Amino acid sequence: MRATTLAIMATRSQDQQLVAQMASSHGSAKPPPPSSSLPSHPPLDAREAPAPCAVVPSFGWHPWFSHQLYDDTTTTTIAAGTQPTTNEADGKHCGDDAPAASKTAHYQSVLQPAPKDGDFIASLPDPAPLSAFISATRKHLEAFPHALVGEVGLDKAFRLPQQWDASDAAARDDSLTPGSREGRLLSPYRVRMAHQQAVMRAQLRLAGELQRAVSVHGVQAHGVLYDSVSALWKGHERRVLSRREKRMDALMAAQGRDADADADASGSSSSEDEDEDGGGDSGGIGSLVGKPRGKPFPPRICLHSYTGSVDMLKQWLHPAVPCRVFLSFSTAVNLGTGGGRARLEEVLRAVPDDRLLVESDLHVAGEQMDAALEDMYRLVCGVKGWDLESGVRTVGKNFERFIYG
Repeated sequence: MRATTLAIMATRSQDQQLVAQMASSHGSAKPPPPSSSLPSHPPLDAREAPAPCAVVPSFGWHPWFSHQLYDDTTTTTIAAGTQPTTNEADGKHCGDDAPAASKTAHYQSVLQPAPKDGDFIASLPDPAPLSAFISATRKHLEAFPHALVGEVGLDKAFRLPQQWDASDAAARDDSLTPGSREGRLLSPYRVRMAHQQAVMRAQLRLAGELQRAVSVHGVQAHGVLYDSVSALWKGHERRVLSRREKRMDALMAAQGRDADADADASGSSSSEDEDEDGGGDSGGIGSLVGKPRGKPFPPRICLHSYTGSVDMLKQWLHPAVPCRVFLSFSTAVNLGTGGGRARLEEVLRAVPDDRLLVESDLHVAGEQMDAALEDMYRLVCGVKGWDLESGVRTVGKNFERFIYG
């Protein structure tokens, strides 16, 4: 494997602890040293032996599994006293304690059409409280200071797989982590969008509180995804100056520099005693240093394997948006359908160079992952007019900015 850093996403109850174990055993990735102290890197083709691989862990609940959580943060969900219990460590389900009526009520409220098949409902895991998952995720994020939140998001296309029949269940591959489709046919049931939004919002708020980057999934829901996320930063938008205001600001800045020069000449510089926001530090020296201020929205978002339009992209990248939005692309998703390449190239040309990321979007690491990454790097570099070496370095710097800020 040639990749030196892996961002590994947890998506459901079964793999939260697996991601934590992987990060602990392989080492969690750390921010790079200041650019002034970075050693000169050899050309890509001069690297003979693969470097040790570090892990960027990411903890989240994917929309494909959002039905397995119930929103206990509102009064409109399952009545108190009938809620299923969970293992607090990761929101895992403790099956025997969930009343059948409560479980049925939950799944009929969050799935559409509401399932009437008792066997299908019985085959689903007992739902876990969203609050327990958020609490467990907080602990994971605190244990890994540079961990991400994700994969989270919205998906209008996803349908739940049918339940296992006895023969298929007996023949399943036990080496696979439970919880995925594993070749089963699809049922007619989808997760209601309102429920997906509730699960996603809770995770985005946690990311904002702890100032962590987020990986966001969006399929056939680009408009509602933007509306859902942007609602969290309402009231925090950046002020976008008009051309006239920009000219006035430039003039005032020039006058300010002249005034500062005069003050320096007289040995006075009060600006050094003021904090970054333009006011003195009333809480004592260094009281805010190293303490990021939580917000109701994350500081950085990656729209992973982005399949939206250029027009939708412009909304995410509007100067008023108060968080930094990155776009990542993969051969698995972005080139998975006919005509995908032409659409992808149009979007790539519209993505700013400093917001572009590349991913495999695969469930495996190794040669298959490396090949998928290389294919997408070569396509991106061709569209952007970069040579491969500089393209890989540009995307690498973007990756560091997304992870570490």
